[in-house]
Amino acid sequence: MSKITSVIPTYNNLPFLKLTVKSVRQNCYYNDMPLVVFAENCTDGTDEWLDENADELGIEFYIEKNEEQRGIGGGIDFCVSKVKTEFVNILHSDFWVAPNQDIELLKLYDEVDGRLIASSFRVQPNIFPNDPDYRPGTLFFHVNEFGAYDDDFDQEYFDRWASEFSKDNNVQVKKAGGAGYFCRVDDHLWIGGNDPIFEPMYWEDKDLFMRMQMEDYKFVMTSKSVVWHFASRTSRFPNSTKNLKHRPPHLVEWEKRATQRFIEKWGKLPQEDSETFVIPITGTDNPNRIEWSYDE
Repeated sequence: MSKITSVIPTYNNLPFLKLTVKSVRQNCYYNDMPLVVFAENCTDGTDEWLDENADELGIEFYIEKNEEQRGIGGGIDFCVSKVKTEFVNILHSDFWVAPNQDIELLKLYDEVDGRLIASSFRVQPNIFPNDPDYRPGTLFFHVNEFGAYDDDFDQEYFDRWASEFSKDNNVQVKKAGGAGYFCRVDDHLWIGGNDPIFEPMYWEDKDLFMRMQMEDYKFVMTSKSVVWHFASRTSRFPNSTKNLKHRPPHLVEWEKRATQRFIEKWGKLPQEDSETFVIPITGTDNPNRIEWSYDE
């Protein structure tokens, strides 16, 4: 029996959600693990697809229509509240997990004592003008290498490459992946999960990781575990659009609002260390642990 549940919050991302689910069932070591999907305010056929395919794919799914959207952080917390295993593998709905992504993260818990947040190395297409070739824990490839969209992604080629990469490399970076991470369920609950002031999205991950660091959580991102990230398919360019110059206005507004709320909470925006991991902002009265306020 699997010790792990994978969870996926999603919002109007059906073509990529299908790939994420397929990769979990095809590539995870525990490929029959419980899988929880939270679909919120979807209008792209996600609800219907889940209803028609959940039994066959072993998906426990929840559909909500909310005027005040839970978004990414709230969606993660919703999913975690449903998990009955010891560990949770938090995925975004624009991922493709490489072979053994889950078991390689689980192995870290035999090596590290205390509260640990484990993350996979991320590989993604360089769809933005300022993308480097590498930053700690993330590799960027030309859009023609593996593909960049749901309809041109070369799954078999990427899986072969990722397997060889993980075999030949053993790199650990002290950081967490904002786009997905792996932890004990109790450790997510103990810190209180994501702060709901950042709903529906943006800055919730940096706030969470700062609070975790100030409570002595440990962080490891390992090259032994790899995910392909289609890059910002929820936060910037949903609906499988190929027009990367046009960002939906509501997403721009959500980011502006969350940025202002972060500044109001912490007094300023955070800096990053040499590993490009967020540096905690100290000297405030903000509690590191927040009340688990998730309303089931």
